Amino acid sequence: MADDIQQSRANAFRNLHEAGTFVLPNAWDPISAAVIAEAGAQVIATTSAAVAWALGRTDGQQLTRDEVVAQVGRIVAAVDVPVTADIEGGYGPAPEDVAATVAAVIGVGAVGVNLEDSTAPGGPLFDRAAQRDRLRAARTAAAEAGLPELVINARTDVYLFGIGAPEDRFDEVLARAVDYAEAGADSLFVPGLLDVPTLTDLAGKSPLPVNVMTGPGAPSVPDLAAAGVRRISLGPALAQAAYGQAAAAARELLDTGTYGALAGALDFGAVEALLR
Repeated sequence: MADDIQQSRANAFRNLHEAGTFVLPNAWDPISAAVIAEAGAQVIATTSAAVAWALGRTDGQQLTRDEVVAQVGRIVAAVDVPVTADIEGGYGPAPEDVAATVAAVIGVGAVGVNLEDSTAPGGPLFDRAAQRDRLRAARTAAAEAGLPELVINARTDVYLFGIGAPEDRFDEVLARAVDYAEAGADSLFVPGLLDVPTLTDLAGKSPLPVNVMTGPGAPSVPDLAAAGVRRISLGPALAQAAYGQAAAAARELLDTGTYGALAGALDFGAVEALLR
């Protein structure tokens, strides 16, 4: 059952959704989480893609529930800020699968979850009634685990996977927002949507605060905040940047025998200190 510290972190995370805009840099292992927390993040989100990469697998529910829960637990243990877990589609299609996953990540200290409405990478999506049932199962599981404050970020992949005709996507997302709110979701995650006028319209009409996923070329945080976006995450972009830097440093070392790409690296002792 959730303890007082976990409940306090869940409430702190929940309160961030009430006003303004906040950013959740995404971690994939304990040291990335510790680095992000040291940088000043109020909350840390995991990223399913980079967690899978770190464990030698591709994204798209290629990990087992137990593997994901174990990694979430390691990340929670590495930081003193709230952690919300990317649980992909819940590691099974049925409401009971979602409930088991939610209970498990609460058991290792998470205070929020992302739950997707895709049946598989690329779609199709669960119909709205089925996804309502899955979200209700998540909410019930949280209450039964002693954490009714759990923040449920309902992800819809309408824009990410180009589901339906382009002119119908906004209305479909809005209809899902209404249904997901009724089922107990706390926020709406719409990866693949970064058009500022469309986001402004959605933020003004959605019953749930809107979360977007950004990266290189995306509108700035101030621009997204002005559009009414409440919550901004990066998905696997930080991991991709870290891997890109490692690749550049390795190429330089092998090609020229020099170390310029290693400039700015964290000191060995500083890294060690983050995990003490």
